[in-house]
Amino acid sequence: METNNRIWIIGGSSGIGLELVKILLNNNHYLIVSSRDTNNNEALQLLQEKFQNNLYLLDLDVSKDNFKNEIQEAWQVYRGLDIWFYNAGTYEVMDINNWNKEHFIKMNETNYLGVVKLMCEIIPYFKNQGFGKWIWNLSLSTYFGLPKGGGYSAPKSALLNLAQSIHPELDSIGVKLKVINHGFVKTRLTSKNNFEMPQLMSASYAAKKISEEIFDDKKFEISFPFKLKMFLKFLSILPYKISLFITRKMI
Repeated sequence: METNNRIWIIGGSSGIGLELVKILLNNNHYLIVSSRDTNNNEALQLLQEKFQNNLYLLDLDVSKDNFKNEIQEAWQVYRGLDIWFYNAGTYEVMDINNWNKEHFIKMNETNYLGVVKLMCEIIPYFKNQGFGKWIWNLSLSTYFGLPKGGGYSAPKSALLNLAQSIHPELDSIGVKLKVINHGFVKTRLTSKNNFEMPQLMSASYAAKKISEEIFDDKKFEISFPFKLKMFLKFLSILPYKISLFITRKMI
C-alpha cells in the first residue's frame, strides 16, 4: 500500500468508512475525516488521540448548500489533497404500501446531491493542483433496481452515470475518478432489512477489500462480492421480460 497520501473521507464515523479510516491510519496516511458530528464520536476521538499527527476531524453535513469553508479548511490541513473519498450514505426500506416522500428526498440528497454540491466547489482546487483522485462509494444495486430498494439505488445509479460522464473530463486535468460497487455490508443501515441478504459481509472485510484497490489508477471500478456482482450484471443484460419476472419473485 502506498504511503503518505492526504485523504479526505466524508462519511467516516461508522461502518465501512470508520473501518477504512483505521486501515489507512495504520498505513501512515494523512486523513481528514468528516461526518455531521465528529467531535461527539467516541471511536473517532480515540483514533485522534492515537494518531494526533495523521488525523484531523472536520464536521460536515452533506445536506448543506454551501461547503466553501469546509473545503478550504480541509485543503489547508495538509496543504492539498491527494484523494477526496465520498462515503456518505443513507438508506430506508420502503415498499409500495409505505412510500415516504421525505425518505426519497433524503436519500437523493445524501446519496447523490451531496456529491454534486461538493464536487462543484472542490473542482477549482484540484484544477489548480493539477492532480488527484476522487473515489465515490456506490453499490452493486446500480447494476439493476431491486424491489423495495429504489429510493436508495436510484440516486446511487445516477451517481454512477455521472461518474461515467465526467471521467474523461477529469482525466484531462489529471484527476482520476474511481467508483466502488459493493454488496450487502453488515451496518446500522442494513440492519433495517427484514430479508435475507446474500453474501453479507462485515464492514471490516469490505473496508479491507477497498483498501487493497483504491490506489490502483488503472481501474475505474472496485466491485465485490463476485457471485452477487455477476447475478446483478446478468439481470442487467437479460431482456426486461425475463429480468423483471425474476425480480417480481423477490417480493
